[in-house]
Amino acid sequence: MTSPSVHTSKHANKIVLVTGGSSGIGLAAAQRFSLEGATVVITGRRQAELDEAVKSIGHGALAIQGDISSNADLERIFKTISQEHGKLDILFANAGGGEFSPLGQITEVQFDKYFGINVKGTLFTVQHAVPLMPPGSAIVITGSITSIQGVPAFGVYAATKAALRSFARTWASDLKGRDIRVNVVSPGVVVTPAYKTELKMSDEQIEEYKQHVKETTPLSRTGEADEIAKAVSFLASDDASYITGTELFVDGGLAQV
Repeated sequence: MTSPSVHTSKHANKIVLVTGGSSGIGLAAAQRFSLEGATVVITGRRQAELDEAVKSIGHGALAIQGDISSNADLERIFKTISQEHGKLDILFANAGGGEFSPLGQITEVQFDKYFGINVKGTLFTVQHAVPLMPPGSAIVITGSITSIQGVPAFGVYAATKAALRSFARTWASDLKGRDIRVNVVSPGVVVTPAYKTELKMSDEQIEEYKQHVKETTPLSRTGEADEIAKAVSFLASDDASYITGTELFVDGGLAQV
C-alpha cells in the first residue's frame, strides 16, 4: 500500500494546508495531495521535521513552523498563506495529540494541553482559514474512532475528538450558502511515530497492540497512513461535492461491527 509514483490532476491548481503535516497521517496526506496536483503548505512545531517533510512532498511545498494552540502562530501562518497564494482551497485540520491517563490520574495540565491543541487549536485554525476559502472549498478534520469506543485511560483525547465531530456539524450549517464543505475522517489504528513520542509506547507494546487489532478487526490488520490520506483526498475532492457534515470511518471495520 504505497503512494502512487506519478502525478495526477485530481487537485490541480488547488492550494492545500495540512496542519501537523511533518509526520504520520498528516505527511501522508500532504504527499498525496502533492502527487494529485496540489500546492501544499504544511505546519508543525519542529522545524527540522518540517524541512525533511518538504523534501519528500515536493511540487513547491511550503513549511511554516507554528503551534496551532497559539493564536499568534495561527495569525502568522495564515498571513503567510495569504501573501504567498492569496487563497486556500483545502484545509486538512489534522494537528493534534493525546496521551493515556485513567480517570483519577488526569491532571489539569493534561486537560488544558490537549483541549488547547485538539479543540481550541482546530477551532481557530478553521476560523482563520474560512476567509481565504473560495466557493467549492473543503475542510477535512481528523477525528478518531476513540470518540465512540470508550477506550480505557484515553478519555480526554476521545472527548476532544467528539467535540470536533460536533463542530463539523455546526460549521457545515454555519457555512450554508458559502459552498464550503466540512467533513471528518476518523482513522482506526494506524501506527505512526506518535505512538512512541506522544503515547510513550514501547516497540513491544506496539507489536502486542497490532496483534490485538489483527484479532479484533474485520480486515485483520492495522491501517496504513496513505489509506487515511486517500479518504482525506476523496472528501476534499469534487468526487465528494454533495457530502458535508459527515464522518467517514477508515478503520478496517474495527468500530463498526
